[in-house]
Amino acid sequence: MMGDVYERLEALLKSLGVKKTELRIYRLLLEKKRPMRVTEIVNELGISERSVREHVLSLYRKGMLRRELIQQGWLGYTYTAVSPHELLARIKQNILEKINEIEMELREAKN
Repeated sequence: MMGDVYERLEALLKSLGVKKTELRIYRLLLEKKRPMRVTEIVNELGISERSVREHVLSLYRKGMLRRELIQQGWLGYTYTAVSPHELLARIKQNILEKINEIEMELREAKN
């Protein structure tokens, strides 16, 4: 992806409270373009497994990652990054919904 655009996306995500380590994980998964397990992310980034699990769950809840349950002698998840286009669309929708809610409440408070 074009570096400049990605840096602007990262700046936006930071302003929305996405942590530095979460950005590293998102970028890794974006670059790899394939599902990865927590242990693979740990090996790639050299971060503790506990930390990776925490951040991956946070990213998943924020809608930045998809996860798939897999069974290969063990049960676990693989994670993939949501495309920047999809991510921006989700952020935009989320922000617009919040603005609309506040506007409605303000109108109701006026009456």
